[in-house]
Order: sequence, then structure tokens, then C-alpha cells
Amino acid sequence: MKVIVAVDKEWGIGNKGDLLARIRADLINFKKLTDGKTVILGSNTIATFPGGKALKNRVNLVLHPDLAYDAIEGATVVHSIGEALIYASRYPSDDVIVIGGASIYRQFLPYCDTAYVTKFDKSFEKDVYFPDLDASDEWECVSVGERQVSDGNTDTEAGLGFYFTEYRRIKG
Repeated sequence: MKVIVAVDKEWGIGNKGDLLARIRADLINFKKLTDGKTVILGSNTIATFPGGKALKNRVNLVLHPDLAYDAIEGATVVHSIGEALIYASRYPSDDVIVIGGASIYRQFLPYCDTAYVTKFDKSFEKDVYFPDLDASDEWECVSVGERQVSDGNTDTEAGLGFYFTEYRRIKG
């Protein structure tokens, strides 16, 4: 299983229920890595998608503890980590990607062996975090892409430097 996330310099991932930045290149990378795959996400995350709808061309597994919660068009609602893992086991583990939010990341990271991390060269105001993989002895960075810079015409912030990185679990 894999995980995909965008973080700032302190591994922050969001503020007040929203992403820290919307960068077109990051969204394109997200789509490229998740298209045709199974994604695991929380109900708060899917609520931030346009129209609160499931991502197209993906199997969407939405985790919500309330057994009465199930009305998401195009998604399968699961009510526990165990149920999500059983459902996800129907697919090759390399085709299952955890996409957030913060509590989903914390719960599923122990099951992941690869992390695709977009790193922003900035500290944002934030109230939720992803575990700092650089400080972990269970993970190592195996790839850092070229530095890119956001475009004010297509992104929420102009001149924001960022990198696409990849981490692999080395133990745990």
C-alpha cells in the first residue's frame, strides 16, 4: 500500500479543513499516481472534493465510523480500518493509495511501504500534520525530483518552490 501527501517545511498538511496550497503540477502528479487505482480516504476529505463526489476512474474507499453513513455516489463506504483493509485486499497492494486526511494517514501509514510526498519550500499556517518521515528511522527518502516553482496564473500561490519526493519503508 502507498500513501500520497503534500507537506510544508514542518510536515503540515492542512489548515481549517483545507489544503495548504493548490498547485496545478501537484494535482496533475496526484492524478497520474492515483488514476485507475484504489484510494482510501476519510469522509472529511471527500467532502472537500467538487460536489463532494468520488474521484473519477478510481475505486474510492471512504472510511467513516457511523454505520448510517453511506450515501456517497461512486464510492464504497467502510466503517473501520479492518473493513477497509479487507476491501482493499481485493486489489494489488501497489494499486492501493491512502490520500488523507490526517487521521486516515495516521491509521494507515503503518500498512504502507511507499510514500509520495510533495514538499513545499515554505512554512504555512497549519493545524494538521503528517508524520515527519525524515525524522523516522523506519523511512528513507529514495528520490527527490527537480525543484519546481508554482505559477500564479494556475495556482493559489505564485513562486512557491516544491519537490516531488518518494520515500520507502526500510523497517517496521
